[in-house]
Amino acid sequence: MKKVILSAVMMLALSTSFISCRETEDKTKEATEATEEAIDNAGEELKDMGEDAADKAKEMGTDMKDAGNKALEETKELGEDAATKIKEAGTDVKDAGTKAVNDAKELGTKTVDGAKELGTKAVDGAKAAGTEVKTSAEEAAAKIKQ
Repeated sequence: MKKVILSAVMMLALSTSFISCRETEDKTKEATEATEEAIDNAGEELKDMGEDAADKAKEMGTDMKDAGNKALEETKELGEDAATKIKEAGTDVKDAGTKAVNDAKELGTKTVDGAKELGTKAVDGAKAAGTEVKTSAEEAAAKIKQ
C-alpha cells in the first residue's frame, strides 16, 4: 500500500509538474506577445511623434521664411520711401538754388539798369550844366563887350 500511495503521489507530482510547465510556457508566450505588442505600439507612437515633430518643424520653417520675406519687403519699402524723400529734398534744394540764382540775376540786372540810368542822368546833368555854363559864359562875354 505504501508503494501504491507513493506511486499515486508521484504521479500527482509529475502531472502537476507537466501542467505547471505548460502554464508557465503559456504565460511566457502571452508575456512575449504582450511585450511585442507594447513594442509595436511604442514604435507607432514614436513614429507618430516624429512625424508630428517634423510637421511642426516644417511649419516653423515656413513661418520663419514668411517672417523673413515680410521683413525684407518692409525694409525694401522703407528704402524706397527714403530714396523718394531724398530725391524730393534734392529737387527742393535744386529749385531753391535755381531761384536764388534767378533772383541774383534779376537783382544784378536791376542794379546795372539803375547804374545805367544814374549814369545817363549824370551825363545829361553834366551836359545841361555844361550848356548852362556855356550860355552863362556867352552872356557874360556879351555883357562885357557891350
